[in-house]
This record gives sequence, C-alpha cells and structure tokens, in this order.
Amino acid sequence: MPDPIPLKDHEKETRLVNKRLIACALFVAILSCCLVARMYFLQVTEFAYHSTISENNRVHVLPITPERGLIFDRNGVVLADNRPSFNLTLTRERAGDWRRVIDELMELLKLPDEDRILFDKDLKQARHPFEPVTLLYELTEEQIAVLAVNQFLLPGIEVEPQFVRHYPLGAHFAHSIGYVGRINEKESKQLDSVDYRGTQSIGKTGIERFYESELHGHVGYEEVETNAQGRVLRVLKHTDPTAGKNITLSLDIHLQEAAEEALGDRRGSVVALDPETGEVLAMVSKPSFDPNLFVTGISFKEYAALRDSIDRPLFNRVLRGLYAPGSTIKPEVAIAGLDSGVVNASTRVFDPGYFQLPDFDHKYRNWNHSGDGWVDLDAAIMRSNDTYFYTLAHKLGIDRMHDYMTMFGLGQKVSLDMFEEAAGLMPSREWKRATRRQAWFPGETVILGIGQGYMQVTPLQLAQATSLIANKGVWVRPHLAMTVGNVAPVDEHPMPNIVLHDPSEWNQVNEGMQMVMHDPRGIARAAALGAQYRIAGKSGTAQVVAIKQGERYNRLKTLERNRDNALFVGFAPAAHPKIVVSVMIENGEAGGRVAGPVVRQILDAWLLDKDGKLKAQYAPQAKPEVPHV
Repeated sequence: MPDPIPLKDHEKETRLVNKRLIACALFVAILSCCLVARMYFLQVTEFAYHSTISENNRVHVLPITPERGLIFDRNGVVLADNRPSFNLTLTRERAGDWRRVIDELMELLKLPDEDRILFDKDLKQARHPFEPVTLLYELTEEQIAVLAVNQFLLPGIEVEPQFVRHYPLGAHFAHSIGYVGRINEKESKQLDSVDYRGTQSIGKTGIERFYESELHGHVGYEEVETNAQGRVLRVLKHTDPTAGKNITLSLDIHLQEAAEEALGDRRGSVVALDPETGEVLAMVSKPSFDPNLFVTGISFKEYAALRDSIDRPLFNRVLRGLYAPGSTIKPEVAIAGLDSGVVNASTRVFDPGYFQLPDFDHKYRNWNHSGDGWVDLDAAIMRSNDTYFYTLAHKLGIDRMHDYMTMFGLGQKVSLDMFEEAAGLMPSREWKRATRRQAWFPGETVILGIGQGYMQVTPLQLAQATSLIANKGVWVRPHLAMTVGNVAPVDEHPMPNIVLHDPSEWNQVNEGMQMVMHDPRGIARAAALGAQYRIAGKSGTAQVVAIKQGERYNRLKTLERNRDNALFVGFAPAAHPKIVVSVMIENGEAGGRVAGPVVRQILDAWLLDKDGKLKAQYAPQAKPEVPHV
C-alpha cells in the first residue's frame, strides 16, 4: 500500500515567498538608490567636468605657428627667409595605433629605416597627443598623390602647407647667422610649452639662436568643431599669431664675398669691423657648410661626413678658434710699455739676434737670426723685432702684462650678440697656480711678449684689440645685429675705455704700424704696394709645434698641419680708421707674406669704388688755405 502524500504547509510557503519578495524589493530599491546617486553625481556634481570633456570631443584648440622673422644684411639682401612647403604631419590622438600607421607610411613611401627612428623620436617628444607633429618636409607631387589615394589606411595623417626656414646664400653666412633645427628632447623641456605649441624647429647656432625669442614670434590659435573622425567641420574662433621680428645685420654681402675670395680654399678666418660702431662687416670661417641641411633634419650620413671631416667645417674659427696670436699683439704690448713708463719712443735695445735673461744661458731667438742691431720702438714694430719685445715683456712682468692685455679684451668674451664665442686665455700667476699648481717663471713672461706661450685668443678678440688701437682706447663691443625689429641692440654691460696717461702714445703706435706697411724696411711692405690710402698693420707668425733650442724652422721637414699659423691685423685709412680686419690662416706660415695680401684685398673691397678709386668719403680732407694778410 503506497505511502500517503504529505499535506503542504501553505502558511510556511507564503512566509517564504513574502521574504523573497521583500528581499528582491530591497535589492531593487538599493540598486535604484545607487543609480539615482550615480546619476546625481554625474549630472550635478560632475556636470562641469563632463560637459568640458564632451565639448572637447567636439571642439579642439589648434595652434597656429607664427612665421619666423627674416634676416637681412645691411643692404637689405635676404639672408634667411621662410619657404612654403607641403609637409606630412601625424596627430597621435586621431591615429589610434600610430605605430601601425607609421609602418603603413614607411611601406607606401618606401622610406629608409633611419627615418623610422626619427619618426618615433619626434612623436614621443611631442608635448600633447592632439598636436600635429611634422614627420616629413617638402613632399614631392608623387608622395602627395600616394598619400591621397591611401588616406583610408592612414588615420591621423595630413598633408599641410607650412613655412620652412631657408638660407638663400647657403654656406656664405653659415657661421654668423647659424641655422634652425628640430627641437630635441632637452630643448622641449626648457621651452615655454604654450608659446611653442605647434613649433617644430628652433635656432641652434649663431644669430638664429641668440635672438631666438625675437625671431620666433607668438603662437596663434584656432578653435575648430570636429566630427567623430576628427575632421574639421567649422572654425569657431581664430586668433592670429604674431610674426617674429625681422633682424638687419651689419654684415655686407659684397665684403663677405670679397673676404671669401681673398681667403680662397685655405683653412682660416676673416673678421672685419667698423671701429667706430663695433659693427661686424664681414665674418668668414673656412671651410663652411650648407645650413639648409639642418633645417628639416640632417641624415646620419651627411652629419657624420661634416662631423668627422679633418677640416672641421662645422667649427666656427672666428668665435671658437683659439690660437697663439704671435706678433699681432706687439702693438698692445707697446702701449703697455709706454703707458707704464717702462719704455718711451726713443728707448733703444740692441738686437744681436736673440735675448737672454740675466744669469740664464737659454737664448730666445729673434725671427731674424742675424739681428737688427739697435732698434727703437718704431723700428721694433716696423721690423716685428722679437728681441725688443722680449726685453719689454721682461721689464713689464707678468702682472702688468696680464692687466694691460685684459683691458684690450684678450682672454675674455668681447662680443655683444655672439653666444658661441670662447673666452680664450690670458695667463696670470693665479691662473697657473690654480690650473698647473706651479709658480710662474720669468721665461714664460718673455715669450708672452711675442704672443706665444699659454696665451690663446680668438680671431674676433684680435680684431677687437686692434680696433681699440684704431679707436684710441674707446670700447665698443663687436655686434652682428644693427636692428632687431626697429630697435638697435644696447650694450647693458659696457667695457671701460682705455685711458692712457699720455694720449699721444696711441699715435706713436699707429705710426709704427704704418711703417710696417709703407716703410721700405717694413715687414709687410709688399702688401701695401700701390695702395691709395695709408694702412696700419701688424703681421704675426705663430708656432703650432715647439722647435728645439738651436734648431731652425724647416717647412719641408714639417707636416703641413704642424706648420706655423699666419696672422695679420690692420686698419685703414690709418689717420681716420673706417675698417679693421683680422685674418688667420691655419698653417699659412708667414703672416706678412700670406695673410697680409688677404687683408689688403679686403681693405680695397671696402674703401675703393668699382673703378678702383678711393671712395670720396674715405679720401683725406684737404686743409683749408690760410688767407694772406
């Protein structure tokens, strides 16, 4: 007989169902409260934040890069301008997987592997993912067509017209103007992130770097409405950028070309100054290079060729080249001797062909080994007599030598707007004690008298020291910019003028320098033959390697790059100088014979007209006739 079926407890089931209903109701109520709270948080508390994000999904602020200021020479010739170019940009925010997009780009345009390295580096350095980054410059028509056909494979890629820096005269002014290049990671961290939004390049050297803030200008903006694909639908607001200031340099294209022609293919430098204003009229460093190579990014191969060249075309010899000045500083040493009272115009020294310190056997040789006999100051400058200046330096001593040479700007930066300039070295007791941990020796003072030893100067410093001789001690810093915008640069830290006890001593040294060029026994008389104006000059020949005591310099036994450097400084017209020139030729051997003619060519190019006649403004003024009584 089957078991009876148990009766259901309806009351118990009812209670169970009610509990479940209550639990579900509570669960639903809690979820509803959570949803309401979340909606309140999003719609009320976070309204401003999310409305901004929503607006940003629709509205983008795009930077408008300012046009870089132009650079002109003193005649209005354009030395640096901006050339229109079609460039390729990529915006990471719109590209999605930007590495895949780069892969597609490399394949479509068949670009070299080194470009991929540069692309990755530039994109990682970008300050904002929504800013376009320029990857390729100056696209060809074929490249533009390929990109247009394959646009669907390249999200975030755009072809945009932009201005690219251009140097029409190429290598002629590479070391003075400098060049712009792509902003690197270090520079990116230092720049104003607002003012440099959208800017891909910055001044790297020369005037481009020194006046970067003035040349760059100020960024503009566009607020644009975009769709979901990032396409611009309309412009909501436009703020024009402020173009950079134009700069007019004191350089003269005609004199620059004349200086380059005079220097030829030799390694060296030329600096020409106006002594009254400090304006740099010409500035040549050879060999040079084409700055256009650096504007949009130079290839590894091209850069390696410039960097590793034995002739160092990237090296600015005018500002960074450190050389022994040789006899070119003898006029400054003469001023030191006259002003300190150690010698006067009639002081004579007997030259047997050498100088010896008291109680020492070592002979400091004159370049003329047979000697010049009795020489006074004029003859010593005219003949570049080493023995006279050995004696004078010994009498002055290192302390006075250092003080006077420093007043002439030797061993310190002298320019107003050339940031690359090296300070050089004017040694002293304190310097040697600090760097060599040795005492100063008398023989070291002796050789300083002829510009040898520890002393190192730049060609620009030599030009400035000579300018002070021409300008009778009035200090005007050399500068390249005549006007920035419409404003002339101001020297905020002027150097004190050199004031002599007897101002006529300037004329005394000037006369000696004229004898170098125009006296029949002058050391550089050949360079002044046929000149229509008076030249004051001084040659210099500086050793590159030391020669043992008793030996003579033999060019045939000396490697070409170990031969003496040839230097020459001069100014003209001697009575009222309008131009100062400093020339340095590496391993040129003879200052008077090799560098002297270069100075003469440059002086002629500035002072003579097209017919070879002295320009009227440089002709000596006729004295008015005194009427007879």
